[in-house]
Amino acid sequence: MDHMGLVSLIPPLLAILLAVLFRNVVIALFVGIFVGLMIVIGPNPVTTTMGLVTDHLAPVVTDSYNAGVMILLFFIGGFVALVERSGGGAALAAKASRLISTRGKGQISAWLGGLIIFFSDLGTPLIVGPIFEKIFDKLKLSREKLAWILDSTSSPVAVLIPFIGWGIYIMGLIREEFDREGLQISEFTVFVQAIPFQFYAILAVTAVPVVALTRTDFGAMRRAERRVQETGEIHWPNSKPLRGSDSTKDDPASGAEVTSESRPIVIWLPLLVLFVTLFSILVTLGFPAEPIPGEEFRAALSTAYLFAAVVLIALMLIFRINPIGIILGTYVKGMEKMIGVVLILVLAWTLGGLLEAMGTANFLVEMMSGVVPAALVPVLIFVCAAAMSFATGSSWGTFAIMIPLAIPVAFGLDAAVIVCIGAVLSGGIFGDHCSPISDSTILASTGAGTDLVDHVKTQIPYAVINAVIVAVSFVVAGVLESPYIVIFSVAAMIFTYLVISRVSAARQQRTARTDSSPLAEVD
Repeated sequence: MDHMGLVSLIPPLLAILLAVLFRNVVIALFVGIFVGLMIVIGPNPVTTTMGLVTDHLAPVVTDSYNAGVMILLFFIGGFVALVERSGGGAALAAKASRLISTRGKGQISAWLGGLIIFFSDLGTPLIVGPIFEKIFDKLKLSREKLAWILDSTSSPVAVLIPFIGWGIYIMGLIREEFDREGLQISEFTVFVQAIPFQFYAILAVTAVPVVALTRTDFGAMRRAERRVQETGEIHWPNSKPLRGSDSTKDDPASGAEVTSESRPIVIWLPLLVLFVTLFSILVTLGFPAEPIPGEEFRAALSTAYLFAAVVLIALMLIFRINPIGIILGTYVKGMEKMIGVVLILVLAWTLGGLLEAMGTANFLVEMMSGVVPAALVPVLIFVCAAAMSFATGSSWGTFAIMIPLAIPVAFGLDAAVIVCIGAVLSGGIFGDHCSPISDSTILASTGAGTDLVDHVKTQIPYAVINAVIVAVSFVVAGVLESPYIVIFSVAAMIFTYLVISRVSAARQQRTARTDSSPLAEVD
């Protein structure tokens, strides 16, 4: 196989190391690319820089496919900023909260709120959290439980949806690698086929109603729930909540404000326009009977987001939520927020091209051939992606580095490519879910008004149990390659939670009987 040997591993390993050390994916990717080019071109930094600009960055940026992805991301960024500014999501959640009267309904309602605000993973905790924190306090549900629900309905939901920023970003990475392999398969089709293999995201989302309906609290979460129910204390004595109650309601940047003019229609009507526009266009292109080419899907989605933004702007003006100047400024600022995402994409595409030139995947395939069975490749990818995401606190950065490695390795070892893509996404979400330096973890704690460490301690047992089931699922999926394995995963999670809950409850009862016995009183 054509490769440069061990030195071909330097760019990706250096990028991973720097991402872990400095928690800055842009710098990590850039340095990894630059060092790799110095190996390929030569040690002259001037020649290397000129080669980077003319032969690598410029072709990536000017490519028609890549340009279409970047334009679409800007449209999405502007729309999401308008939605968060409008207060429509918070108004919808506030209206729904009037029907909540039991602990089970409280948890399910917060979960549904997170599902409704699917278009903004970072906005979900800041929109839903402040609405439900008082409801949780009234129902004697812990703030830690609310933070877990917020965290389980932010990135785990967003990564499953192909027509928001997450999906577009991931499809961009997939398309680039498929082009290198000479495959013309639609990246939209590939993403949809990989959804059933996103085992961790699916388990994280479905775990919330399972826990709520079966009352299977255990570990640190059980202690937090008992604290609230028995003492009424919202926090532990030494806790340091990241946000005081109601501190975000007047902060426009938080996306959680509810003005007197906000209406639920401000959120549901633009989303309805988005869906109707998108699927109307796709149906004329043959969906769902025929695969939709990536460029046509992006054009349809860009049109849908633009029409939805126009409707949203009109509603904000009709209900006098903001003057036109502020509205348009918000839209532009939302676009500007996507610059960092676009930059990561450009560098990820560039790194992928460099790794192809150095033969990194060929070297890995040669090393693993005859040593690692193809069936075990997905679970190994899951573990590597999880470790990187946990250390960096960035699932997007993990995707940017791991997808350009995982896809060619999967092809080279004849492993299930769709399953391997699901493994990268699952590992990235799991590591991000557990990491205390992750944006989503911090924002979930902020939205729920709880201590970051308390949130991490109560969430990790659920995350680790899910991850063990996911690892087993990827071993099975590596052999069978069946999307129905996800049913086994969900069933195994439900069974495991119920067993742990029963054992924990029985142990608690034995402890209570021991403490109340006459002998214990004498002692």
